[in-house]
Amino acid sequence: MASSRGHARGSAALEAQAYLDKAREFLRAARDSLDLANYTAAAGNAVHAGIAAADAISTALSRTVWRGEHAQAVRHLESAGIEGKAAARHLRRLLPMKTRAEYDPAPMRAAEAKAAVQAAERIVDQAAAAVASALPDEKGGSKRPSA
Repeated sequence: MASSRGHARGSAALEAQAYLDKAREFLRAARDSLDLANYTAAAGNAVHAGIAAADAISTALSRTVWRGEHAQAVRHLESAGIEGKAAARHLRRLLPMKTRAEYDPAPMRAAEAKAAVQAAERIVDQAAAAVASALPDEKGGSKRPSA
């Protein structure tokens, strides 16, 4: 899945947990920022939570992770099956906020930050479910039914 804008690289199932841990950390920072009325920081951290959650989902479900332009990451996530398509909806809401939250001098509004945090919460929840179903159980088998 290579293109001039990026590519997917293979990843191990256990990396999914590391991506999920990052997503949760960014989400905590986004919630804390929202509580403090730091709306730009809330939106920026929500975007990063969504990106890390997308990496967790694609790693868990397809054993690949996107490396390239973030705009193309949605398509990659959609290729991870039904769960990936559902999560892509939230990533699609978050990515347009990235440049604005990080580089635009105008502050984010409260409503925008709240919407970003809500989208991040949803995709992080989906990532947690995908990772839980993909990681090996105590006996060494996957919790995900084989196809």
